[in-house]
Amino acid sequence: MNNFTLKAQLSLMNFLQFAVWGAYLISMGMFLGSNGLGDKVFWFYTVQGLVSIFMPALIGIVADRWIPAQKTLSLCHLIAGASMIAAGLVASQQLVETGTLQFEPLFVFYTISVAFYMPTLGLSNAVAFNGLEKNGLSTVSDFPPIRVFGTVGFICAELFVNFVSLGDGVTIQHSYTQFYVSGALSLLLSGYSLTLPKCPIKQNAGKGLAEALGLKAFKLFKSKQMAIFFIFSMLLGVSLQITNTYGSTFINHFNSIPEFQGDFWAENPTFLISISQCAEALCILLIPMCLRKFGIKGVMLMAMFAWVLRFGFFGIGNTAFPGYIFLILSCIVYGVAFDFFNVSGGIYVDTQTDPAQRSSAQGLFMLMTNGIGASIGTFVAGKYVVNKLVNQEAPILEQSAGWTDSWLIFAAYALIVAVLFFFMFKAPKNTSTDAALHK
Repeated sequence: MNNFTLKAQLSLMNFLQFAVWGAYLISMGMFLGSNGLGDKVFWFYTVQGLVSIFMPALIGIVADRWIPAQKTLSLCHLIAGASMIAAGLVASQQLVETGTLQFEPLFVFYTISVAFYMPTLGLSNAVAFNGLEKNGLSTVSDFPPIRVFGTVGFICAELFVNFVSLGDGVTIQHSYTQFYVSGALSLLLSGYSLTLPKCPIKQNAGKGLAEALGLKAFKLFKSKQMAIFFIFSMLLGVSLQITNTYGSTFINHFNSIPEFQGDFWAENPTFLISISQCAEALCILLIPMCLRKFGIKGVMLMAMFAWVLRFGFFGIGNTAFPGYIFLILSCIVYGVAFDFFNVSGGIYVDTQTDPAQRSSAQGLFMLMTNGIGASIGTFVAGKYVVNKLVNQEAPILEQSAGWTDSWLIFAAYALIVAVLFFFMFKAPKNTSTDAALHK
């Protein structure tokens, strides 16, 4: 296989991998909230973080020891896709029979789906790295242009569910059909995965469960600065899924307020939030320059203050002019908020840990942010903030005031984390981090 064909093959894999996620991640909260599950939305996003704590490690052991990664990827997408389609069928049946959704049956199938989808994020990377290395290509320089097709896939799926009409003015973003779209894409990738470059299995792999879960990396907490870094990783991780959970619901609620009813952005919330992913793709290109100019601490502080703006702009924005400018700005700063911490944080961990511990340390970083932090954040934000302040039975203007208060509370939290980080975290000096940044 020549290099161009390999890159095209891996680019398509990434496109489908993230299109599966983009088909529902942003719009699902809006659909659930408008069909009787508004007070349970946070559970659907919390469970993504919960399964991310252990499922990627367990599936990773399977791929390392028994089933080659490309076949494990296929199997996971087969189960995830079938379960997501089952979730759509359950939702369809419930709406036909009762006109509203019941939590338990839908949540069970959805949980099974995400439990097998989340490990595929790492598996797809493993397949790509293996293919590049076998063909003598660089994972550092050749992988990022391939990975960006994942962001493109996510955006395309968002736009598809936002604009494709099901008739009577209903688009996929307002329907259980989004589960069918995601499931179908997952099944497509399941079949396609079997055509990907073969990955070896390690018959004598010595990686145990504790190591795979990143538990051995907890000894890094013996270092004060690393302990501070990981704790703040968790605290910032609290913010990661909040706008994915409630962003589209918040934007769509303006369509119920007479003065905003019919506004373009109120009717197309998924499209508006897709600007976040566009910004994310562009901000990746700025990271090397910003790291060289401002250093690790400076870039991570930019990310933290960007979260303040992300939430704050939502709090003061609306879907009419000039209010929608703040919503668009919120989506633009998301690129800095998400990328600058995740990428620079990964670099910091890589340069501050022994080579023998790097994989475990990166696993710990992901565990603290996307696992523990995101789970706690989504649960608390939903149960103790949004559900308390945004009463679904209250008049719409009272709900709107509740949304504003919720976003400003989240902004205040992000500000407190940023200020504490500024005073408590000391950037490394004259270390391998500096050398890595100025190469």
